[in-house]
Amino acid sequence: MKPTLLVLAAGMGSRYGGLKQLDGVGPCGETIMDYSVYDAARAGFGKVVFVIRNHFRNEFEQKVVSKYRNLIEVELVEQEMDKLPEGFTLNPEREKPWGTGHATMMAAPVIDTPFAVINADDFYGAKSFQVLADFLKEQVGQRGKYCMVGFYLNKTLSESGEVSRGICSVNGENYLTTVEEHHKVKESNGTITGVGMNGEERVLDGNAYASMNMWGFTPDVFEYGQQMFIDFLKENENDLKKEFYIPFIVNTTINTGLSSVKVLNSPDKWFGVTYQEDRPVVIGRLKQMTDEGLYPSPLF
Repeated sequence: MKPTLLVLAAGMGSRYGGLKQLDGVGPCGETIMDYSVYDAARAGFGKVVFVIRNHFRNEFEQKVVSKYRNLIEVELVEQEMDKLPEGFTLNPEREKPWGTGHATMMAAPVIDTPFAVINADDFYGAKSFQVLADFLKEQVGQRGKYCMVGFYLNKTLSESGEVSRGICSVNGENYLTTVEEHHKVKESNGTITGVGMNGEERVLDGNAYASMNMWGFTPDVFEYGQQMFIDFLKENENDLKKEFYIPFIVNTTINTGLSSVKVLNSPDKWFGVTYQEDRPVVIGRLKQMTDEGLYPSPLF
């Protein structure tokens, strides 16, 4: 049974200034998602599921899905703010999506294998997908056997502005103990700072593992996550900004003994397009890798 790749592509890309998931940055107009799907297929993933928004579904099907039909099985699911558990209604004043945890739960009806979760606008690298696929292939029929591909924080920053990162703590056997979401992460004069979930700014270790939202799960995570989202809504239903993140699910399952999360090392260097100013750098790196023969051109 081959693992599934879940791609979170519902974000609006507000800081970037458009639907960056559809932006062509490769030598022949490939998107970052194209490279992720290409690397995943080579690593042994059998299906890719995209979480999108309904308002750009047609454009997404025409520009994205059509390219993958001969490479890998593709399904689409939609994340909308009013897709809530029974008994809850959307506050009409809310504008923010419910977060990555909610987006992941949208795929529950179409995934029954061990699966990976990634962002649509991050480049993770072929070896990252390979170590992830190798781990997931061994977890068929298991429960609570999760993983995360870790990147060093100082290699995940943008020169163009602040970013959000999950800062991870691990034990001596390289299992995750906690991950805390930090916002406004930036480097200034050699010091990296970020704002934690308590709202306080703190100095961060550049050699700490950062979660770039490259996770591996067994399907039981849907069962746990859906109940946690119900509990989250009971406390935060009328909070217009609170979000339900994947790290919340991960931390809770670790702390309650429902899961173990192996941190996998990857030699690949992450890069992405958080801001429009990041685009030339991404274009240059993809061209270089193509010139070195790491990727064909065109990719498909």
